Amino acid sequence: MADVRADPTDSKVGRLIETYGFDGFGDELEARWTADEDDDSLRTLARAFNLELLQRATTDVGLDLLDGEIESLYEALTDDSATGAERTRTRGRLERAGVDIDQLQKDFVSHQAIHTYLTSYRGASKARRQSDPTERVQRLRGRLVAVTESALESLEHRETLEIGSADVLVDIQVLCTECGRQYGFDELIHHGSCGCSVDE
Repeated sequence: MADVRADPTDSKVGRLIETYGFDGFGDELEARWTADEDDDSLRTLARAFNLELLQRATTDVGLDLLDGEIESLYEALTDDSATGAERTRTRGRLERAGVDIDQLQKDFVSHQAIHTYLTSYRGASKARRQSDPTERVQRLRGRLVAVTESALESLEHRETLEIGSADVLVDIQVLCTECGRQYGFDELIHHGSCGCSVDE
């Protein structure tokens, strides 16, 4: 039996994509959510979608905005930290330009709506990869080395530190409080256990 997938336009997000002519935006949302690396969260995707709606609304009424203004307008309309005066000023500016604010805010989507659209109407799924804990430690260690080297260079430029050629070493030690033995992280992982298992 053929896989019959629900019509995307039955969902709010799919309907808006069709209404506003956001060709390819559904594919972009799915690709960004299911990416193997640097995948976007549902909240990030909802924000991107709403910014696109706001951009279209302002473009349609001929409102000429500077770089970054769309984000500022969106934050003023939706961010809880925005003051009442900021929200009123932003609504007034958009309404005077001809934007239907009430309809626009009804069209704004939540991260749950994005999730429903991607999973129920596009059949997308997010693969849960098991990350290697040792790889995470190695990445963090590499990051710490880079930050330390940068700090040393900065101090040298300010002439608050004098040092010759130096290598930054990050040594992670693990102490078992039961058997009292201490191991380097790599050594412990290679060994597979601490002294407790030997003493038993």
